[in-house]
Amino acid sequence: MIYEVRTYRLKPGSIPECEKRFAEALPHREKYSPLGAFWHTDIGPLNRIIHVWPYDDLRQRTELRGQAMQDPNWPPRIGEMIEDMVSEIFIPAPFMQPLGQRSLGGVYEMRTYMYQPGALPTVLERWAEAVPARTELSPLAACWYTEIGSLNKFVHIWPYADLEERARIRAESLKLPNWPPGTREFLVSQDSAILIPAAFSPMH
Repeated sequence: MIYEVRTYRLKPGSIPECEKRFAEALPHREKYSPLGAFWHTDIGPLNRIIHVWPYDDLRQRTELRGQAMQDPNWPPRIGEMIEDMVSEIFIPAPFMQPLGQRSLGGVYEMRTYMYQPGALPTVLERWAEAVPARTELSPLAACWYTEIGSLNKFVHIWPYADLEERARIRAESLKLPNWPPGTREFLVSQDSAILIPAAFSPMH
């Protein structure tokens, strides 16, 4: 399994219309493969939409995207709103549940960590040990690392009912004996963004 994560920077003020047009076109795209998730940023880098597409492998991605591009109703008519587009291919962490129809929270926090080259195998081992206790407090929506794109990138996404719940659960998590996982020695940088799921997102 791989996930293509496409991040578009839009012109200010265009997210509502962009999501409307995306929703109208999505049924045509999902004739070929399902959408995994769709969010827009609310805190952090603004005017971004993030849509995630699961595939079995790169070959299937090429085949299905090629088929979808032949559909006259895809892609959605949002080209005039887009200022920048980034696509990355991620491998799910062994402990991640597949994306799909899951109602998890009103807001999602996407935390992006860059690690030193060669550190990810150890990072994954330590996270695998620590995640079960952490997910007793709140679920893990996604966790993956880059295969194609900015390398050594590790992303984890956590859903919450609202920002107040996020603050409460994060405070509780720091009381756990092995949270956060002991990977600080390998960290290069950390970023965080608060995401809001679109009404049509399978994960909401």
